[in-house]
Amino acid sequence: MAFVGCDNLTSVVIPDSVVTIEDGGPLVVSAPGGLFTGCTSLTNVTVGKGLTYLGYAAFYVCPNLVSVFFRGNAPTLGQDAFGHSGPLLTNDPATVYYLPGTTGWGSTFDGRPTKLWNPQVLTTDASFGLRQNRFGFTIAGTADIPLVVEACTNLAAQLWVPLQSCTLTNGSVYFSDSQWANFSGRYYRIRSP
Repeated sequence: MAFVGCDNLTSVVIPDSVVTIEDGGPLVVSAPGGLFTGCTSLTNVTVGKGLTYLGYAAFYVCPNLVSVFFRGNAPTLGQDAFGHSGPLLTNDPATVYYLPGTTGWGSTFDGRPTKLWNPQVLTTDASFGLRQNRFGFTIAGTADIPLVVEACTNLAAQLWVPLQSCTLTNGSVYFSDSQWANFSGRYYRIRSP
């Protein structure tokens, strides 16, 4: 399998065009397992809208996997896709995040807890806009979801710069940009880590 044992792989983005992640081989010491088996540094995965099947042992023995963001409906699962019974899994299980309007999600997914990932900028809130030499706004959504706020000065170039990584503790966080005045125009967006 292409990525088995890639110790330096820290994040993966699976594009919308991928429909199936095939089943891995038998999980024995000499066999490869699933597509990302043994990627011990892997922490974050983003899965595109097109995935309909996540194969057997795809993320088996990924002990540092913290979050998996699904952009589409819940795919059908092969056995132990996330290896929740993996012998080297020593940390808390990864959280699976899904978007509003997608289907097939329950409170867990292959033994992993799930959370709705729904951050929203509150544009009608009193905190939105210019305040004491800064531009800021409140972001609200499901409690304890992670996010990154990015800025861009040219939408045609799409050069987004991360400004803040945070968690919506208690369901909200206030973001402020003290550097806003240094640019003729600045655009903001929220993305998953």
